[in-house]
Amino acid sequence: MDIITTHTNTDFDGLAAMVAAQKLYPGADIVFPGKISRNVEEFLALHKDMLKIKPLKLVDLKKVRRLIVVDNHNPKRIGKLAKLMEDPKVEVHVYDHHPATECNLNHKTFVLEPLGAATTLLVERIRGKNIPITPLEATILALGIYDDTGCMVFASTTPRDVEAVAYLLDKGANLSVVSEFLGRPLTQEQQSLLKKLLVSSQRHNINGVKVLIASADTGEFIDGLALLTHKLSEIDQADAVFVAVEMEDRIHVVSRASVPEVNCREIMASFGGGGHVAAASASIKGLAINDLKAELLEIIKQKVRPMMTARDIMSSPVKTVYPETKIEEANQVMLRYGHTGLPVVRGLELVGVISRRDVEKAMHHGLGHAPVKAYMNVNVHTTTPDAPLSQVQDMMIEFDIGRLPVVENGRVVGIVSRSDVLRTLHGDFQGRYYTMFNKGSSNHVRYKNMMKRVLPENIMEILYLVGELAQQYGYKVYAGGGIVRDIILNVENLDVDLIVEGDAITLARALGEKLGGKVRTYEKFGTAEVSLKNGSWIDLATARVEFYEYPAALPTVETSSLKHDLYRRDFTINAMAISLNPGTFGELVDFFGGREDLYAGIVRVLHNLSFVEDPTRLLRAVRFEQRYQMHMDPQTLRLLEEAVHEQLITRVSNERIWYEMKIILNEPEPADVLHRLWELGLWEQIFPEVTYWEVQPVLEEIPQALMVLRNWGWDEPAEKWLVYFIAILHWNDVQTATRVCERYTLGRRQTEKVQDTIKHWRNALRDLSSPENMKISQLARILQVLPREAYPMFLALMEDRVAIQRFRKVMEAVRSNKPTINGKDLKAMGFKPGPLFRKALDAVWQARLDGLVKTREDELKLAEQCMYKLQKGEQSCV
Repeated sequence: MDIITTHTNTDFDGLAAMVAAQKLYPGADIVFPGKISRNVEEFLALHKDMLKIKPLKLVDLKKVRRLIVVDNHNPKRIGKLAKLMEDPKVEVHVYDHHPATECNLNHKTFVLEPLGAATTLLVERIRGKNIPITPLEATILALGIYDDTGCMVFASTTPRDVEAVAYLLDKGANLSVVSEFLGRPLTQEQQSLLKKLLVSSQRHNINGVKVLIASADTGEFIDGLALLTHKLSEIDQADAVFVAVEMEDRIHVVSRASVPEVNCREIMASFGGGGHVAAASASIKGLAINDLKAELLEIIKQKVRPMMTARDIMSSPVKTVYPETKIEEANQVMLRYGHTGLPVVRGLELVGVISRRDVEKAMHHGLGHAPVKAYMNVNVHTTTPDAPLSQVQDMMIEFDIGRLPVVENGRVVGIVSRSDVLRTLHGDFQGRYYTMFNKGSSNHVRYKNMMKRVLPENIMEILYLVGELAQQYGYKVYAGGGIVRDIILNVENLDVDLIVEGDAITLARALGEKLGGKVRTYEKFGTAEVSLKNGSWIDLATARVEFYEYPAALPTVETSSLKHDLYRRDFTINAMAISLNPGTFGELVDFFGGREDLYAGIVRVLHNLSFVEDPTRLLRAVRFEQRYQMHMDPQTLRLLEEAVHEQLITRVSNERIWYEMKIILNEPEPADVLHRLWELGLWEQIFPEVTYWEVQPVLEEIPQALMVLRNWGWDEPAEKWLVYFIAILHWNDVQTATRVCERYTLGRRQTEKVQDTIKHWRNALRDLSSPENMKISQLARILQVLPREAYPMFLALMEDRVAIQRFRKVMEAVRSNKPTINGKDLKAMGFKPGPLFRKALDAVWQARLDGLVKTREDELKLAEQCMYKLQKGEQSCV
């Protein structure tokens, strides 16, 4: 007798590896050595009749001549079957991907390779021998690989795992089934345990590593502790997580680590456990949980290697300047030595720091003769030589500082720059710093006639009025930003943004009173909004300058001048203003050469930290470039590429990213913008779950599909962006698409439309392309499962002319054959409202589509017949 087994508490990798082994050893029976995980148990409840599984109690160990062990090589983990691994009469074959332990025995076949999943080992052998597999078997094997690789995102994943999955997909693996069983919701017991672990969590800083230890006592065994540990690590964002739970007669310990300083396998080996460097576990008997936690903490303290410190990466000795040093001299020092900032000292005392950005701004404004002390930052954050790298990194992010002086005994002994940190985190990082000067001057050109051509008369009247009101208060007011850009381009833009050198809130209240509009004020930001009776609105803002507390943060605002206000904008083409005061109405103010850039078709940032201060500008740069058929200048493109390389967009809140993406998806040609995002490397940072080339063909076909559908009489949905969003996600499974929707906080109804599309489009496409003749009502039912927003994508996917013709036929039939009766008519007949109404009306609708009823009288007659039949319990009334 030959049997195939794995480890106790069998997971999907164990199950899949056994199924794969059965293809290599056709006469062998699958035998579970003990308990199986809940997800596997649920899967087998549906599929066990398809597998050749033999209960352990029916196995006569004396008759076993060959034992195949997969996803395990430790006899301690196969229960009663362990004696077979030591029996010289039994031929033992082992296939595993876990690191070798002291339990290794000499077997006839012993295959142990560091892959993401044990199933991969066996799939490779199946493929090499050209052994046929069914779609069901391919699905089970894919389940195993996806489960043990975290859907290909765990650090243990290898190219071979990916190749194995590609092979299985080619053999018909069903990803819908994979996602269904991998994404099962937590049970009530698991949810309760997770809450206990969260409450009990204790945080430790060990050698600079953030370690979380959580514990609980459940009494009974609860499956899925590894999953709960993973969720705990996601919630807490610690470098390493250790979870200890007392269940039945033992304590189960699971560990996860995301930094190389923590070796989970080494730590768990102290308790007789094993696993991988980044994920390991152990099972301990005869020890109180508090004693185990204390022992675990001591072992962690011994085993965790110290993280790099500031001393390891700092530059020393440090080039310094004095408070009296001129700005232009400091600039020369920075250029000569390639520094991004300099400590300012008086004697041996650190009194401030001057950054290259500060120096560049001062030089830009002709202040090179001024002393450094006038512009240096005196609120200096410092660190010590022994501070861990993680602490240095956190300080730079929190305080938005590019360099951190290292101070010991009151003296500056070194300095750590952003480049030093990035070079440590990303070995291939090459620090670069670019200087950019825009030499545009204030250009006063009258654009009054242009404004009259582009803006509606009522808007012009409002702009005249606001200028007169500002004059009365002694303020200056300007139209700024996008409206100026579009006036020059002769493009309509009704979003009126006003910049006030004065008090914008006071001016807004006066304007609201004159126009009879509602005024909403934001005192903190010095801004206001005037809502007009026709539904439009006008934004007013006090001229201000913005300071970012850290990269990608929302800005802190202070009042300033028009020039400073414009300098905070994203691009030169958006940093222009038009005066609205009487006497200067229509004069263009252009400090930074935006008009020239607009005429030359150039998108240019205003300063070299623009993308660092606000990474959403990366998306806007691409949008403007594609909308106006422009191009980024070489400097801006280099800065963008560096920002993409540093993944700055991932530091921005999901809400802000989605705000920009929604605007992009509402563009006239979103596909062009999306393609450019992919070219520049931004796509995978915004939609990491979506492979661009898989959805690119559909995205490019949607404009044509939209035009065709409009010609067919299709009513375009109000949320045009959802058409493209559905197309972006249509190739994903429901679980993954739902995660994307949740990340970008889509509404429930919008999320359901995405889910419905993914669930049904493949079957709908297949049915619509079927050679069978179908009634219009049958075809309509096929399409009824898809939301209207999915129709353009659906049409773009069609290659069969018959299917396209059917699609059009249904669209036209549905539009022109809407029933004339409703529930009120059935109620008038004397029927009691209820679920039967819907069935009867649906039957009328189908009959109308198929031409069986044509008049209102026909519909009423059929509806009445249907209600009587349905009340009698008949399933169909047609």
